Amino acid sequence: MLNGMKIAILVADGFEQVELAEPRKALDEAGAETLIVSPAKGQVQGWKHFDKADKFAVDVPLDKADAEDFDALLLPGGVANPDQLRILPKAVAFARAFFDARKPVAAICHGPWTLVEADVLNGRTITSWPSLKTDLKNAGARWVDREVVVDDGLVSSRKPDDLPAFNKKMLEEFGKGMQTRSARTRAGTHTNAS
Repeated sequence: MLNGMKIAILVADGFEQVELAEPRKALDEAGAETLIVSPAKGQVQGWKHFDKADKFAVDVPLDKADAEDFDALLLPGGVANPDQLRILPKAVAFARAFFDARKPVAAICHGPWTLVEADVLNGRTITSWPSLKTDLKNAGARWVDREVVVDDGLVSSRKPDDLPAFNKKMLEEFGKGMQTRSARTRAGTHTNAS
């Protein structure tokens, strides 16, 4: 379904582990290549609520990451993770680039905090962990309390309990992004041939 698709998973230390692990598993099983992009050196620390969990290998250092190399973006939550990312200009620019290129993005729980900084939410409908409601509204978004929301390639959910619905919609939207990429590639090839 997502064969040949490269997905960036942008995280800093303190991400909610299940919000990376479960979507990544769904993406991998659908044939995508998932790569962890992080400002952390070598490994990035996951959390389970308030406790440290596992460490994950960083596949692409943030300072070497280019959104053009990826087809879609996954933003897990966890309080510390997006709070660190949103003060890093490179992380904010990396996330914004997916919107500029109209590539699909999936954000869960506190993940949308990075999108507030990227200034890409004005006029969009989104959900998140409830404590982000005011921040998202102040960024121009329409916040709703639903297990999953899709708005023009942006998939969002509130919490780990929403992961089944989140993963299903993420796979659908990333698949649409794959079809769009294929159509652009065919059009480009056709144009070059004529």
